This record gives sequence, structure tokens and C-alpha cells, in this order.
Amino acid sequence: MGSPSEVAADSVRRGHAVARIGSQDTVSVGELEDRIEALGPEQRRSLGGSANAMRRGYLMNVVVREKLLLRAAQERKLDSDPAVLFAIDRVLAKARVRALRGELTLPSSVTTDDMQAYYAEHQDRFNAPERYLLWRILCKSRDEAHDVLSAAQQEPTAAKFAELARDHSLDKATRLRSGNLGFLTPDGLSIEPGLTVSPSVVHAAAAVKDGQFVPSPVPEGDYWSVVWRRSFLPAIHRSLDEAEPQIRDAVKTTKLKSRTDQILAALRGSKVRDENAALLETLSTPGVR
Repeated sequence: MGSPSEVAADSVRRGHAVARIGSQDTVSVGELEDRIEALGPEQRRSLGGSANAMRRGYLMNVVVREKLLLRAAQERKLDSDPAVLFAIDRVLAKARVRALRGELTLPSSVTTDDMQAYYAEHQDRFNAPERYLLWRILCKSRDEAHDVLSAAQQEPTAAKFAELARDHSLDKATRLRSGNLGFLTPDGLSIEPGLTVSPSVVHAAAAVKDGQFVPSPVPEGDYWSVVWRRSFLPAIHRSLDEAEPQIRDAVKTTKLKSRTDQILAALRGSKVRDENAALLETLSTPGVR
């Protein structure tokens, strides 16, 4: 720290002007030192080969340049231009989010408990059985199913299968979407909530390749199904250690959103007032009805 006299002398030194812009604005030694100190090593080296060249280059090409451009903007009264004010607001808002994101880069920002909780809550992302993408037409009789399968095999296109599903399928939930059941696990569960089929349908589809029809109708309760295997996803089994990078990024993203929402909620409660939603109806919004 130095003695009081040394501290006072250094304060005087840092207060001296190293450059003046116009009649009032100055760049002090202290301001220049603080700004140079905030630079990274690569940035400092890019400003000049020697310490003196670096200091002068930063002063003239960065600090003085900024102040001259600022004066020019003020002379043109850009600080009262709505478009400029809007741009400044956006920059400051993004800077706040960057600052929050920077805080989350600290090793302590994501704990082992955070990782374990996320892994447990999202098991389906890291551990899942094999899944089959199936299209199916549910028919009322075996003979009808044979006829539908024959027509589909003669013209194996998505458009034809969609037409057959629309005309024959008894499954009201899927008949108007080509009979698409989505991805199904071997026990007949779909990723779509509430949608299940007989496991026999999936087992039959497992015996053929992607793009092939199950060669004969599959019994499904009192009905018969024409099944087209469209795609396949292998089983997933990833441990916490294997998924650590993905989980760490996901936890950071979740925490960033949570902290941003908290800040916005607090500021909205203390700063936003006199809302008049009725006036929104009077806003001019070109191109939007």
C-alpha cells in the first residue's frame, strides 16, 4: 500500500491529464492505467511492440477515438434519438446477461448435487430402451387388413399409406396423420402421452428393417394391424460421468434462466407501473393484423 504520503503522491499522479479533448474532457493517467490493466495479454501485445508503443497506441487509437466519436454523437444529439436509445438499452441488457453467464463459469456454480439432481430428473435423456417409429392402420378384420397391406405394398409411398389410413383405420387418434404412432418402446409405450399399442405390434416390426412392412397383419385385440416400420433408435445408456459435459451446460442454462427470471420479477415489481393495456390496441403495427 505504501505510506500515506506515497499514496497521496500516487493519487496526484493518477489525476494528471495525459490527453485533453476540447475544453473540458480529459483522459487521466489513472483512467488510462485502469483500462490497460483490464486488457488481456494478447490485446496488449496487439497494440504495439514496446510498452511505450502499447500505451500510446491504446491512448490514441482506442480511448481518444472513443471520446471523439462520443463528442460527435453528442453534437448530433444522437443521445436523444429513439433508435439510438433503444440500441443502448439492448446492449446494456445483453451485458447484464453476459455478466450473469460469466458468474456461472466459476467451478463452484454447478455442484455435484446439481448434476445428480438433473441426471435423476431427466433419466429419459440418458437411459432409454430401443425405439421404433411405426405407422399402423388398425382394421376391423383380418381380410380387410390383408387387402390394405396388399394395396400399401403395391404403392409403398407415404401418400398412399396416409390415404389408406384415412379410409380404413379405426384408430381415431392417428387415422388422419398417416397412422403415425411415433417412436414406441418394445413394450408398446409411445413418447406421445397416453398413446399405447399392443407389444405384439412392436415385436413384429422389430423383425423387419427400416422402410419395410410387416409381411402379414398383426393381431391386436379384436382387430388386425397393418404395420410399416419407418425408423429405429438404438438404446441409450449413459452414466452420470459420461454425460457430465452435457449436464453441466444444461444446469448452467437452467440457472441462467432462473436468475434472469428472478431479476426481471424483482425489477418488474418495483419499477413497472401505470400499465395501460388498453392503449396497446391503438399501436400502429404495420404488417400485423
